[in-house]
Amino acid sequence: VYSSIGEEKAILDLIESGAQSKKRAVVSLDHVKKAQEITSKVYASDAIKNYIARIVDATRSPELYLPAPYGKEYIVMGASPRASIAFLSAAKATAIVNGRDMVIPEDVKANRYRVLRHRIALDYAAKVDKCSVEQLIDMIFSCVPVP
Repeated sequence: VYSSIGEEKAILDLIESGAQSKKRAVVSLDHVKKAQEITSKVYASDAIKNYIARIVDATRSPELYLPAPYGKEYIVMGASPRASIAFLSAAKATAIVNGRDMVIPEDVKANRYRVLRHRIALDYAAKVDKCSVEQLIDMIFSCVPVP
């Protein structure tokens, strides 16, 4: 059920009034900076960094990793270097949450959809064949050797 026209206008008035911007902080800026500092100290080996780089490369050059027709026929645009950076940051945070001071391959894999889902553009052929971006991500992870 959608909002009525009157309710919709009331929502717009509320947003415009700035009432939504008056929120109480959940954590302080110092806490955020401390969390970032702790995360930056988590160790990621060269093997993990190469693993991340290969995964991202597989989105750009899928024909080198995936069997036909899943390569260039399905992926028209792969992930940028920002995906590699996001993978490293997310994997480090995942390691911390799991009580470790070093990244393991499972930390990278655990973040695969949230890092790559919006960074891969599918061709129409993938949509016609009902191949989702999540399926392609899983295929990439199954084809890239785990360190």
